[in-house]
Amino acid sequence: MSERFPTVGVIGAGQLARMMVGPAAALGVKLRLFAHSASDSAAQICEHVVGDYKDLEALKNFAQGCDVITFEHELIPLSVIKGLESSGVRVYPPSTAFIFSQDKAAMREKLSNYPAPHWKVISSTSEVDQYPMIAKSISGGYDGRGVWKVNSQDELAEILKTTPQLLIEELVAFDCEIAVMVARSPHGQATSWSPTETVQEDGICTLTITPATSIDSDIAEKAQQLALDIAQEVGVVGVMAVEMFVKGKNIYINELAMRPHNSGHWTIDGSTTNQFEQHLRAVLDLPLGDPSMTQAYAVMGNILGGDKTDMYRPYLHLMARNPELKFHQYMKEVRVGRKIGHVTATGSDLLQLTNDVQHARDYMSGAIDE
Repeated sequence: MSERFPTVGVIGAGQLARMMVGPAAALGVKLRLFAHSASDSAAQICEHVVGDYKDLEALKNFAQGCDVITFEHELIPLSVIKGLESSGVRVYPPSTAFIFSQDKAAMREKLSNYPAPHWKVISSTSEVDQYPMIAKSISGGYDGRGVWKVNSQDELAEILKTTPQLLIEELVAFDCEIAVMVARSPHGQATSWSPTETVQEDGICTLTITPATSIDSDIAEKAQQLALDIAQEVGVVGVMAVEMFVKGKNIYINELAMRPHNSGHWTIDGSTTNQFEQHLRAVLDLPLGDPSMTQAYAVMGNILGGDKTDMYRPYLHLMARNPELKFHQYMKEVRVGRKIGHVTATGSDLLQLTNDVQHARDYMSGAIDE
């Protein structure tokens, strides 16, 4: 790389790219986005071009002005990523790793030596004899989409009508769900943040607590080591979330996301180096930053679209009530159930932090009015 400050191209311009803008500006790194629309969350505040992320030629033209290309979602076809790489573009994470966040069956095969629910790929109800179980789209699912709890052969038959091949997994009666965020650079330096407990409602994460309080220190250490081992195994470059189930002393790998992730949003306000700066450091092969927490606890709540559409007026009440809260707006159209922002609190009183974040989240979405 030349002595000038580099340009990082990001395919996608949603809220993850938006949260990358601040760290890039602080580092003097130029960020260019390949957006779906000029109204996308990050396109509103950052240099961008508008195009179709499935259009290889358009992406090749975009990449000419960038030193490295990275992503903020997993929807880019693998053939397009390989096409960029074959034309000499530096792409992180590389296609050889990215496939494992796109193809759940390939991920399960690759990580066959790691603890996981029992699984197999099926295309017929005759291949399943135990219910209930979990069925997943092999590609394209996120935020609860493409994941079903299946209780009967009839339910499975209905899903197979629209999704002819499925990954099915044993239903794990877990005690809690956690995620470990890791970062890895091209030359193999890697770091991890404290494990985060994720609270899900209808398949969507609504709250995270860091460090995860439902697990002991041995499980936390084991989870971090598993995540670091997986990062090396798949050859990821950048930030990755490793989602896990915990049952007793056992850990089961659930899914991978090879990009900054919702379960790492707390790092913006609660870590020495947040996940967005770390991702930039990693894809640029800079020394990675300190991932340690700056307070005893960090609680993050996702603001989901509800009855309220005015997201500014709630500040009057919430900032007066809890001046220590940190607000992050994605400037997306408010729709019911859609993630439109998040709020974070850090400190030493976990119960108070959790109550304050839940109150702010519910007030902003319109679930409560005081």
